[in-house]
Amino acid sequence: MTVRELFEIKGRVALVTGGSRGLGLQIAQGLGEMGARVAISARKAGELEDAKSQLAKQGIDALTVVNDLTKPEQVPALVEAVVGRYGRIDILVNNAGTSWGASAEEYPLEAWNKVMNLNATSVFALSQAVANRCFIPQRSGNIIVIASVAALRVGAHMKAAAYYASKAAALHLTRALAAEWGQHGIRVNAICPGFFPSKMTSGLLETIEAAVIERTPLGRLGGDTDLMGAAVYLASDASRHVTGQYIAVDGGASAV
Repeated sequence: MTVRELFEIKGRVALVTGGSRGLGLQIAQGLGEMGARVAISARKAGELEDAKSQLAKQGIDALTVVNDLTKPEQVPALVEAVVGRYGRIDILVNNAGTSWGASAEEYPLEAWNKVMNLNATSVFALSQAVANRCFIPQRSGNIIVIASVAALRVGAHMKAAAYYASKAAALHLTRALAAEWGQHGIRVNAICPGFFPSKMTSGLLETIEAAVIERTPLGRLGGDTDLMGAAVYLASDASRHVTGQYIAVDGGASAV
């Protein structure tokens, strides 16, 4: 098999959660450009339609599914919608996430539960559903968890205890699922992005962007294509002997 063939994902079916904007849309675009059949999910129908139009301009025909992953009862319908359209799922990208900023002594329990439910619990629930419905029966599957460099270390610039805890949980869940499901031909890996401009980070970056860039060896924030290569690598056979691992896409910030 040639190196080009190792990176081939044409015809594989990829479900990307939180795929209507930001990092999820970037990943959906990257997988779609490489020939994968793409499904994206999010809570807001309008944002999904905008994303579908954007992908269509790039020649990618994406299935959109309105779904709220904080409600476990909606998970089976999401899986069945994708299987109903494409007949299978080969790649699951658990990207949907949220944050809440507050000092630990004032952190509302409601906010803690909201962040943990989406960033950690829903990752397990959807991975379990896709594994049982598709991956285990077909003896193959690929799960990519979008964690964060916040799973690797804590910074004093960001007071978001639940975000740190939830992303660390998602990263360790990645390892646990990789250990258990390797016997079924399922690989589970994570990507840990650093700071990328997005709707979720815009408020924080207004005050700390200069400091973040100063502490980043490559001297910049993440850009519109910087997650694509890592996602394609982990989604393809180029990483077929890689599982339970993470790639930090942060310009080197977590290394210093």
